[in-house]
Amino acid sequence: MKNILVTIDFDGKEQRILNKAYDFAVAFKSKLWIMHIAAPDPDFVGYGVGPIEVRDSRAKELKEEHEKLYDYASKMKARDVDAEGLLVEGATIETILKEAEKLHADLIISGHQEHGFFYKAIIGSTSEQLIAESKIPLLIVPLGD
Repeated sequence: MKNILVTIDFDGKEQRILNKAYDFAVAFKSKLWIMHIAAPDPDFVGYGVGPIEVRDSRAKELKEEHEKLYDYASKMKARDVDAEGLLVEGATIETILKEAEKLHADLIISGHQEHGFFYKAIIGSTSEQLIAESKIPLLIVPLGD
């Protein structure tokens, strides 16, 4: 197992996923690809560019997310695990599967958090969709409350 793709949100629970990813990376001497999927750019979803304040705010948000990923990868490297951060924009499931294929991932590690009926009906569950669509083995880390 050479490449492990780790998907995280910046919701305060990502450390649980990263800890599990670290354990696997050490056990299998794997490289970790720590990926966060940013919300699509407003132009991408059919909205105009908008005022400069909107663009500046978006640029600041992406810069902060990139810095967090760099920090997580640096902490893994300090613990002797090869790691890279990836900040990618796109639709969640499609992007995870596309990046996993591109990176030749042997395993995808993702978190699972229980949501209510309406959330599932409207948004769906990322982990359930991954299980249904991925041809690559998955490790789903329960995040609880």
